[in-house]
Amino acid sequence: MTGLELPLALFLLLNLVVALMRAARGPTPADRMLTALLFGSTGVGVLVLLAYAGAAPALVDVALTLALLAAIAGVAFARRAWQDKDQENMGDD
Repeated sequence: MTGLELPLALFLLLNLVVALMRAARGPTPADRMLTALLFGSTGVGVLVLLAYAGAAPALVDVALTLALLAAIAGVAFARRAWQDKDQENMGDD
């Protein structure tokens, strides 16, 4: 343990606070989805750092679950956006 784990985790948490403020002002659903993906990836980083700093390997399992959920959310959003775009194009014909 180098002692940098907790300051790095704090920095990532502050990054999440700024992202939350930006998401509240986000003009499009895509901006909000990117913020949600940022929460997922940053949350994984924070959990892995805390697992290493606190010798709690169970947090790595939680981080992996969060990473999987973030990936599924991103794919679901992309599929929905793609279908909406296809429906708009069909209406133009």
